[in-house]
Amino acid sequence: MAGDEPQGAAHADPAPGPRAPLRRGPARWTPAEWSDLPGWETDRSAELWPALLASCGAPAPGWAEFCARAVLQPPQDDAQARVLLARWLRPWQLQDAEGDGGEEGLATGYFEPVLDATAAPEQGFEVPLHLPPDDLGARQLHWSRQQLDTEDAARASLRGREIAWLRHPMDLLLLQIQGSGRLRLRTLDGTVTMLRVAYAGHNGHPYRSVGRWLIERGELPASGASWPAIRAWADRNPQRVQALMWVNPRVIYFRPEPLPDPQRGPRGAQGVPLTPGRSVAVDPSAIPYGTPLWIDTTEPLSTTPLRRLVMAQDTGSAIRGAVRIDYFWGWGDAALAQAGRMRQAVRVWALWPVGQTPPRSEPTS
Repeated sequence: MAGDEPQGAAHADPAPGPRAPLRRGPARWTPAEWSDLPGWETDRSAELWPALLASCGAPAPGWAEFCARAVLQPPQDDAQARVLLARWLRPWQLQDAEGDGGEEGLATGYFEPVLDATAAPEQGFEVPLHLPPDDLGARQLHWSRQQLDTEDAARASLRGREIAWLRHPMDLLLLQIQGSGRLRLRTLDGTVTMLRVAYAGHNGHPYRSVGRWLIERGELPASGASWPAIRAWADRNPQRVQALMWVNPRVIYFRPEPLPDPQRGPRGAQGVPLTPGRSVAVDPSAIPYGTPLWIDTTEPLSTTPLRRLVMAQDTGSAIRGAVRIDYFWGWGDAALAQAGRMRQAVRVWALWPVGQTPPRSEPTS
């Protein structure tokens, strides 16, 4: 049918796959046409390939043939990338199967902080960043954030587990919310080295949003709970920072990693490095890791369209639902500025191999 696929893909001839709506966790996967994807012809689609090939390093069931073609036939330009995708994949629009059945969901952003730190405590650097306690897996709920600040037994569980020392409690909270970070670490001899700290586990407590807590108490407007606004509030209210921290009982622990290539992103939940602007976090019960997605949203605080191919390569405790993404902006201050302001509507299409059915799915009624 004319218009079903991008120009150049009209001669795609693989056998059609199952095209009835499917259910996967909270998501309804509804068959779509390439012409349904707004802005499909304008994306720099070839930029997806490094992130796509990273996911193809250990292809999920059903992806081996497509991944082999992606490796052996790398596109020379964006048009070739779209032809290859349209020939071997098919789009499915994601909808909420448990709520109102809507097509629109929420897009937020995240990034990798870059923070100053020291290898030993000193004036101005008195907030410890910890390795997991030895008994972290021994019980479902480990010490909460408040217990770690107030109870001797809780504090003892982290003694000697310090990786580095940060300037401010909010730096620690930022690292724990983002799940990884980079440290400009000043060592004992005064030299400065770059170090990555990666996610290494959590205490089992639920995540609670400090931004929502501030909104509920009238401290910040509902539309203004960005990370810069939260940090500014903390700077104005130093005597209340500990109470703010205690709102979120979940504690994330880290492990140090070398950073031989500063252009290489942190590893996401799929186990592959994240690519700025091409990796997103998703709810894996709705979208399998390694799935290419087409997203239709806007730039933060703007009406400028943000329509592009991305890879589902990560997740997070707050990323739940069928049409829910967290967009990876990269690292440093520019990424913080974008990620901290991103909270807008999004529509999402999953691209899946022709002839294959998304796993753990069942026909919708």
